[in-house]
Amino acid sequence: MAQTRPSPAGTVALRDAVADWASGGPGGPARELAVEHGVRTAVLLEGRSDLAAVEALAARRGRDLAAEGVCVVPMGGAMSVGRYAGLLGPPGLGLRLTGLCDERERGYYERALTRAGAPSDPFFVCVADLEDELIRALGPARVEDIIRTAGDLRAWTTFQSQPAHRGRPPEQQLRRFLGTKKGRKIRYGRLLVDALHPDHTPSPLNDLFTTL
Repeated sequence: MAQTRPSPAGTVALRDAVADWASGGPGGPARELAVEHGVRTAVLLEGRSDLAAVEALAARRGRDLAAEGVCVVPMGGAMSVGRYAGLLGPPGLGLRLTGLCDERERGYYERALTRAGAPSDPFFVCVADLEDELIRALGPARVEDIIRTAGDLRAWTTFQSQPAHRGRPPEQQLRRFLGTKKGRKIRYGRLLVDALHPDHTPSPLNDLFTTL
């Protein structure tokens, strides 16, 4: 099949086809789309908040990942890495695999990638998760400013006043707050990246882009 010009719509179609394949559907559509759009690399991410952050940083840096043959794939959870590595790596589409993982899951990723015959070196490790990396890079005061500008100040102050969260370090409070409402982590994945100083991009995220 002749390659077509890569596009965001093509990337979304491939992402959807891969998700369907990972859920037990046919692999043919994903194979055809990968060839059609000249995909060479798959970036495996735990979820859609990580996807939002990666897409926001790509936009800030003027990177067209689709045109570069890169498809960013949210797996719907770290425990799916073995399945996705098998489908997209050497046993499946034969794509180069890279991505982000959390420190507590590093061993699981390494074992899953080894089983798929893919190297684990191109996977970059966040201490807790990507939100934690972004909060530490920006600092709690700057993140609170972003929350205020985004219109979530009342929800944030209510959260802070709850007994379960009083006395915790502000970085922990902020990280927990981002996960308390559906869609909030995705929204702030973009907002936090957009607020980063170019020289203060968290190392795992910066290193990932360096390899793409």
